[in-house]
Amino acid sequence: MGRPQATMNDRQHPLNPDPNDIFFALEQSGWTFAQVNRYVALTCETILSDTALAPGDRAAILMQPPVPFALTMLALTRMRVVSVPLNTRLTASELAWQVSNAECRLVICTAEARAQTSKMDAPTFELPTMTAHERPSDFDGWGALRFEDDFAIIHTSGTTGKPKAAVLTYGNIYHSAIGAALSLEIRRNARWLCVLPLYHVGGLSIILRSLICGTAIEFGPAAPFDVHETNRVLSDNPISIVSLVPTMLGRLLDARTRPWNPRLRIILLGGEAPSAELLARCAAEDLPIATCYGMTETASQVVTALPESVYRKKGTVGKAMMSASVRIIDEQGNDAAPMTPGEILVSGGSVMRGYYKDPDATARALRAGWLHTGDIGYFDEDGDLFILQRREDLIISGGENIYPADVEAALRQHPAVAEAIVLGLHDPAWGQRAAALIELRARQSATADDIIAFARQRLAGYKIPRRIAFTDALPRTASGKLMRRQARKYFDDD
Repeated sequence: MGRPQATMNDRQHPLNPDPNDIFFALEQSGWTFAQVNRYVALTCETILSDTALAPGDRAAILMQPPVPFALTMLALTRMRVVSVPLNTRLTASELAWQVSNAECRLVICTAEARAQTSKMDAPTFELPTMTAHERPSDFDGWGALRFEDDFAIIHTSGTTGKPKAAVLTYGNIYHSAIGAALSLEIRRNARWLCVLPLYHVGGLSIILRSLICGTAIEFGPAAPFDVHETNRVLSDNPISIVSLVPTMLGRLLDARTRPWNPRLRIILLGGEAPSAELLARCAAEDLPIATCYGMTETASQVVTALPESVYRKKGTVGKAMMSASVRIIDEQGNDAAPMTPGEILVSGGSVMRGYYKDPDATARALRAGWLHTGDIGYFDEDGDLFILQRREDLIISGGENIYPADVEAALRQHPAVAEAIVLGLHDPAWGQRAAALIELRARQSATADDIIAFARQRLAGYKIPRRIAFTDALPRTASGKLMRRQARKYFDDD
């Protein structure tokens, strides 16, 4: 007989939930883990009463309200069906492609999202609204969840190209949750405010970490991000942790009229690096900022810096979490020396199984036990990680490397500039030249010549953007990340 396979139930952790602890911290009341368990069982029964899903099938989830989404995802887990969360901001054609790409047997939606299913080949099931007085369900079996089984197929945000479908296993989710719990010192009485979209790994991971670690989740309103309601919750409710992207945090601070609850001990910032200006503002207000680095392919964060490190070493994202290893390699594939930029590689239990139906992309990304992220960064002398840029965003002009983040940081120092995206345009003489798409601050003005003259005082000549375009709002994903690929259309004549 072979060695017995480990299952999710074989692994115990001191943070495991008590059935009477609050799991969903709703505005007027709370649902305990036992109550959520009952609703999940009823969701399973409701779906199976009208569909023919079987273990191993894939089912898409298309809905904005966070509680129905969470119940559906947990129900699919109990049925051992692979979840495929869909971005509700996509067009009907984009959604249809993802459903087809993941070979979904079913699309589960709410009434509000039904119209978006018009071009999908898979059948659709509309989840009915559940009340607090639903009858008990007889569907009580969890099934055997093995670490190597697939949990979800999550399409990458596609900010720089066509989305790929990352396959995450239950083992990936478990290792990510435990690593985050130890790095962030998550406690049983923690309450995590979730305002990130649940169809992205940043939001989805909050549900799963709370499930595994026994903490409560408070859901923000369904998209779009509500600045004033989020500020109210952070001030009035005993939130311990909130996950944000830098754009969200900046908007919250601009609109804030009252201090946040003193129980707030971690503001976890991911998605992209916070600007030096934002960090300086947070330091002045003594906010508990923790920066992190991760991606869909690693089931969320794999590197984290706690507030002390964030303010002591401006720009760091810290050290790898437990069960993750990080390397920086040079062009020859050797480990780079400290302070030397190179490609970031990640290995460990949270790294995806691969890309669904894409063996070539999987082979490029996963080599010799390491995920080649395509991101560029460096370690300092203490082994703390700093992120510079995605490799595909790097601009090479006349043989010189230009990191867009460096140029963007310089442009943001202009008093009229709110944000900027810097990208490379083809140049017959130099290979590439830098260009900048700029969003100005409200009631501020500047010309392209003003911006170029300002940059000339702060940047080497080869880094100065030679083309400037302006927009009222830079293109962003639903989670707030800048979409560099979309910025290129402002320079389509190049």
